[in-house]
Amino acid sequence: YTQRGDYLIPTLVLSDTKEYHIGKYGRMRRIYLKEHRPAIYSTLLLTEKLFSHLSEMLTQRLFLLKTCL
Repeated sequence: YTQRGDYLIPTLVLSDTKEYHIGKYGRMRRIYLKEHRPAIYSTLLLTEKLFSHLSEMLTQRLFLLKTCL
């Protein structure tokens, strides 16, 4: 905790500070999870795995598009 005047504020640090490119399909997946699977969305968000998951979804979708076309 950090003391700010009379208040103790928790010192929060993100463990994963890597920047992820999620693209169109990652954004679509995020909206789907948020609207239709809120428990999974919350779990991924709180465990700091959301953006790595969305980035992986982008990679998979691009691979599928490349192999299908």
